[in-house]
Amino acid sequence: MSTLSGKRGTRPHEIVERALELSTADGCVVIADEESSANLRWAGNSLTTNGVTRGRTLTVIATVDGAQGTASGVVSRSAVTAADLEPLVRAAEAAARAAGPAEDAQPLVTGTPAAPGFTEAPAETSSAVFAEFAPALGEAFARARAGGRELYGFANHELVSTYVGTSTGLRLRHDQPTGTLELNAKSSATADGRSRSAWAGRSTRDFTDVDPTVLDAELAVRLGWAERKIELPAGRYETLLPPTAVADLLIYQMWSAAARDAVEGRTVFSKPGGSTRIGEKLSGLPLTLRSDPYAPGLESAPFVIARSSGDDASVFDNGLPVPATEWIKDGELARLTTTRHSAALTGLPVAPAFGNLLLDGGGDASLEEMVAGTERGLLLTCLWYIREVDPATLLLTGLTRDGVYLVEDGQVVGEVNNFRFNESPVDLLSRASEAGRTEKTLPREWSDWFTRAAMPALRIPDFNMSSVSQGV
Repeated sequence: MSTLSGKRGTRPHEIVERALELSTADGCVVIADEESSANLRWAGNSLTTNGVTRGRTLTVIATVDGAQGTASGVVSRSAVTAADLEPLVRAAEAAARAAGPAEDAQPLVTGTPAAPGFTEAPAETSSAVFAEFAPALGEAFARARAGGRELYGFANHELVSTYVGTSTGLRLRHDQPTGTLELNAKSSATADGRSRSAWAGRSTRDFTDVDPTVLDAELAVRLGWAERKIELPAGRYETLLPPTAVADLLIYQMWSAAARDAVEGRTVFSKPGGSTRIGEKLSGLPLTLRSDPYAPGLESAPFVIARSSGDDASVFDNGLPVPATEWIKDGELARLTTTRHSAALTGLPVAPAFGNLLLDGGGDASLEEMVAGTERGLLLTCLWYIREVDPATLLLTGLTRDGVYLVEDGQVVGEVNNFRFNESPVDLLSRASEAGRTEKTLPREWSDWFTRAAMPALRIPDFNMSSVSQGV
């Protein structure tokens, strides 16, 4: 039997094994998440705060077989110690016995010998992750100060080691690093009251591939564009969506791509008569939207980690392999997300939810080259406050932010006002006339939940700017 002490002295695999030993349920899944994070924050060209945190969350999923079917109970708690363990397990069992049969019930995934590293200590991040980044940030501050700019923003790095064990013998581990950098440049207070603003963001695994001086130089150019102000009315404009904006739209599209919802007629991917649009052409461009847990620089968990059940996840699927999947292939809808349960209901292949998202469009033009090829149109920086208007068409609304620029004859000629937009990402794919080069990007709107994306810029001939906005 495992010997357990306090939180910091208890190894994650031991607490998983002990929770499984304590379980009296018919089935049990235990997920231990060991988290560490390091961050830097700055304002007005000076660091303001920095810190490092540690934490643990334990999730116990108990299943109980009854005459009417199998019920599940899920309980999660943070800062779990040895003394907390048995009450946590009993709470999950009590929740299962009090619940009705789980609609998504399936046999728990069976295991093989413990995955490499299962019994090893969790990976941890520290302030050392910023060893190269911090001096470069100081250089960016100096350049911005000399150029009359003020830099604001933050850098955050998290490392989560997840240990999954089941009563059916499964023993898996995944280490997930997640880094985000967001940098805002503003014109100085003395120059024009910080009336001009520009934003850039990057995702990273370890901060060795992001250079804040490069981002500062990019933002300086955008602040220069904003010196000329141009008022434009609402309307449809040829628009260049940068990779970050494309990511925000397509992530929401994939969050709305559950096969069961489509079969039941509730989404943009539904067809009359209880079928889906799988096999239908969504774009005239050779667009391929895919997920791959082993995509270089965007690696994610290669197995299901489900702490709750929902439209696209099931606690019974914990440990199920997550393969590389093409959701759209050469412009054609190829897959919708399924659990084992919803796959059986819909007759579609099992296609678990994803940890990254990549769009390839066959183009190799940079965003700058796409600007040079624009006779007249708008160049966006990013989108924010995205909300759903109509699930049947996946009509979304939201605002532009931190710079919308007018392009004429291949040159940016000034900054225009912000807009509210109304568009469906599915409809945008059908109208896109050009896709640029795919590159890693940080989705700004969804970066608290989803960071691993690679997208091209898209040219939309008639993007719907439905009204003028005072947003910044």
